[in-house]
Amino acid sequence: MNMLLIMLTNIVLSSLLISVAFWLPQPNSYVLKASPYECGFDPMSSACLPFSMKFFLVGITFLLFDLEIALLLPIPWAMQYTDTHLTMAASFILVSILTLGLAYEWLNKGLEWTE
Repeated sequence: MNMLLIMLTNIVLSSLLISVAFWLPQPNSYVLKASPYECGFDPMSSACLPFSMKFFLVGITFLLFDLEIALLLPIPWAMQYTDTHLTMAASFILVSILTLGLAYEWLNKGLEWTE
């Protein structure tokens, strides 16, 4: 019964918020309001600056490895359970996947700045 009440409340609140957002008036957007603004002057150059694709790829690689390392953090607490063989096997598989990914990036020169 509680789950049904929670689901019903979520559906009602979601529907209410969607209908309110639909019926609210949209603000008027005109050309001057949508243009970039630099201290009252017209922009001198494009606002879209090029960026290094290598930097982007290294950043994404760092995020992926950082998130996978976060999966290793609960291992000391998991070692307190009786079935430590399963925990060690899962940890070894995860570290192996991380090592293979790092080796792949290294061999394909994905971590180098110059080409």
